[in-house]
Amino acid sequence: MAWSAAEKLEFKKALEVRTRNFAVLTFRYLDALPRSNSGRVIAYQLGKSASSVGANYREANRCESVEDFSHKMAIVLKECSESRYWLEILCELRPKSETCTKLLEESDELLSLFQTVERKLKSRRKTKTP
Repeated sequence: MAWSAAEKLEFKKALEVRTRNFAVLTFRYLDALPRSNSGRVIAYQLGKSASSVGANYREANRCESVEDFSHKMAIVLKECSESRYWLEILCELRPKSETCTKLLEESDELLSLFQTVERKLKSRRKTKTP
């Protein structure tokens, strides 16, 4: 099923909001972590990667070419995967944290969405190659 231009725009806007919410919820969670050595390291790394997901996705939506979009989406995938890594560690350190579990689930869903976008992009590029 092909999406209309309006549906694509609505999806992009909704995903931008979702990635921003992911960053905000992550920052709120990190602000509540104990100020241990490991907590500071994880908070710094996760804060950077979680906020980068949305920032780079927003940039991808304002790209100048298919190559630019593809490059930005590759960064989004890497940052989302890194966020998932740090959340896995946090969930092991704080196994009873419902918030951490929810953030991990959201990172999984976002990663899956972005992998689908990347797969479709690669598929389209292959069919257009002579």
